[in-house]
Amino acid sequence: MAGIFTLIVIGLSVGLGNFAASIAIGLQGIDNKSRSRVTIVFGTFETFMPIVGLIIGKQLSIFFGNHANLIGGTLLVLTGLYEIYSSIRHKDNIKTKESIRNWRKLIITGLALSIDNLIVGFSLGAYGEPLILSAIVIGFISVSLSLLGLEIGKKLGIKVYEYSESISGVILMLVGLAISFKVI
Repeated sequence: MAGIFTLIVIGLSVGLGNFAASIAIGLQGIDNKSRSRVTIVFGTFETFMPIVGLIIGKQLSIFFGNHANLIGGTLLVLTGLYEIYSSIRHKDNIKTKESIRNWRKLIITGLALSIDNLIVGFSLGAYGEPLILSAIVIGFISVSLSLLGLEIGKKLGIKVYEYSESISGVILMLVGLAISFKVI
C-alpha cells in the first residue's frame, strides 16, 4: 500500500484537471446554480471513475501478479505525458458559460476530465490500495479543487489555467515512476 500521502498527491494531480477547467469556467463568470452543476458533475465523475478503475485494477493485479505495479505506473506516466501534450496543444481551449448551462455538455466535460481518474484507479487497484479510502480522498480533493478553481477563475487571469494542466501531467508522471519502481 502506498499510503495516505500518496493518495493525497494523486488526488491533487488528477484534481488539477478539474481545477484548470473550473478556472476556465470561472473566468467567464458563474452563478450559484452553475457552481452547483459543476460541483455535482465533476464530483460524481471524479469520485466514481477511480472506483471503477480500482475494481478493474485489483482484478487484473491477480492476473498480472508482480508486473501489475509496472503496468499501472506506466499508464500513469503515459497519462501525465498526454496531459502535458494536451495542455501545450490546447492553450486556447477555454470552456464557455454555455457549456455549464447545458447538462449534456457539462457531463461530457466531466467524463473527459475523469478519464485520468479511471487510469489512476486502475493503477491504485493494481498496487493494492483500499477502494473506499482512495475514492473518498480523490473525490474530496477533486471537488475542493473544482470549487477553488471556480472562485480563482473569477479573480485571476488565464496564466493559472495554462500551467495547471502541465503541472498535473508532471505529478502524474512522477507518481507513475514511483509506483513502477516501488519507491512508494
